[in-house]
Amino acid sequence: MTMDFRDGETSVVELLERHFEVAFSAPDGVKKLRELILTLAMKGKLVPQDPNDQPASEMLKEIEAEKQRLVKEGKIKNPKALPPITADDVPYELPDGWEWVRLGEITAYNGRKNISGDQIDPDTWVLDLEDIEKDTSRILYRAKFSERQSKSTKSTFLKGDVLYGKLRPYLDKIVVADRDGVCTTEIVPIVSFVGLHSDFLKWLLKRPAFLSYVNSLMYGVKMPRLGTDNAVASIHPLPPLPEQHRIVARIDELMAHCDELEKLRAEREQKRVKVHAAAVRQLLDTTEPESSANAWQFISRNFRELYSDKENVAELRKAILQLAVMGKLVPQDPNDPPACELLKEIEAEKQRLVKEGKIKKPKAVSPIKPDEVPYPLPDSWEWVRLGDVISYMDAGWSPKCETGPASDSEWGVLKTTAVQKLEFLPHENKTLPIKLTPRPEYQVEEKDILITRAGPKNRVGICCVATSIRPKLMLSDKIIRFKIYGDLISPDYCALSLNTGYCSEQIEMFKSGMAESQMNISQDKVKRLLMLIPPLPEQHRIVARIDQLMALCDTLEQQIDDATRKQTELLNAVMTQV
Repeated sequence: MTMDFRDGETSVVELLERHFEVAFSAPDGVKKLRELILTLAMKGKLVPQDPNDQPASEMLKEIEAEKQRLVKEGKIKNPKALPPITADDVPYELPDGWEWVRLGEITAYNGRKNISGDQIDPDTWVLDLEDIEKDTSRILYRAKFSERQSKSTKSTFLKGDVLYGKLRPYLDKIVVADRDGVCTTEIVPIVSFVGLHSDFLKWLLKRPAFLSYVNSLMYGVKMPRLGTDNAVASIHPLPPLPEQHRIVARIDELMAHCDELEKLRAEREQKRVKVHAAAVRQLLDTTEPESSANAWQFISRNFRELYSDKENVAELRKAILQLAVMGKLVPQDPNDPPACELLKEIEAEKQRLVKEGKIKKPKAVSPIKPDEVPYPLPDSWEWVRLGDVISYMDAGWSPKCETGPASDSEWGVLKTTAVQKLEFLPHENKTLPIKLTPRPEYQVEEKDILITRAGPKNRVGICCVATSIRPKLMLSDKIIRFKIYGDLISPDYCALSLNTGYCSEQIEMFKSGMAESQMNISQDKVKRLLMLIPPLPEQHRIVARIDQLMALCDTLEQQIDDATRKQTELLNAVMTQV
């Protein structure tokens, strides 16, 4: 679908048509198209001028005569004189027949009376800001006063008045009343004088240039709003009345096309996510190699289309990790020593260390029951309690530290943010005050497996391996660390398992606390976690494959960012030419 701008300026039209698909794909592409439509319209570039139209200068004379009549009849107050528009006030040159005007010249701003709640008929339409959809200005709900009875003062309005939300969050909530009613006093009824089309005034107030003007002048801290004097003094382009009608008709037509584009884009995105989710489910749920291969082939054939948004890339990351701990990411090798032999080596190492007095005899961990196993094992893999393979576990301490990371010559205490999923950030630490004595027994060592113990719910149970260790860095008491007997299980594979799949589900169940903002998981519960152990060579193959595929996901996200940036630059380039 393309949009027809042929009535506009040729260079802009050609640029839009040439790059329409790119502009449409930009994150805010349709929003920018809407802004472009209004900008073109208010510069006289959306529809052709007709030399037979009565010029706006003549309309202004009629408006002035109408105002004098209404003042004489006592229907409006004599308006304050407005300063003349100078050459410095004019942002661009207008077509023949147009005039620059101040809003107070062509409207009665807040031009209806206010009444108290006890004067309002129960069946009267009462409009609140929340009833209007931002950006589109659609009426979301029509309430009768009987539903919202209130003694607060309301502004009256009549059919044809332009209703303008003057608070900053609602600047783009502007509607033309299609019946009489009342509204909150934060909605300003603007009455158009003769020669001004109400719908044209609505689009004048929604155009980007006016929104920028208003944002530069807002006052108030809690609920910033547009002041009456600034509103009345604002400058607007005014075309002849027949051209106003043509512009409104054209804008309505093009905005309807924008609605269709937004719907089309949403449907496209929804379909892409749905198709990708189905392919990923097939990968995760199938036990048949042929079905899994078909899912991978589908993803490969449609790779470019599927991974043009970050949501699908994030799901791909999750699927890769899940496949890894299910034994579906790399092929099994029958020549690998099975994991049961690995566990025997760990048990032998444990007994040796106990016999040599290097460790105490560990507490027995409860055996694994058949109903605890969530899915079948690949050949040569084994289920194990994490506590059965851990040689050492502790947590750090909680000194009152100074803000800011420590230098290499200072002692630092890790923050929980140092532990990210599969990533260690040693610079995320706080400086230990000089008056406190460091505790070297809590110093972080290379290949320590770290897991967050306390904090907000979404930060508890995250695991990584400590790498690139800087000197003088200690654990906080909100981080658990542990080591595996004899390095017989890859620390990277262990961290991968704890962040993914069934281990992650168990951690969610084991978390406790009074509120989501402060939860924890104990060392004993971490030891109870059930984990799948593949042969050691396969662990290394899995970790290597994960590194490759995560690098691919990084590249995909960078490509999406680059494409988004280029699309945004294109749209901005188009806007600057208008």
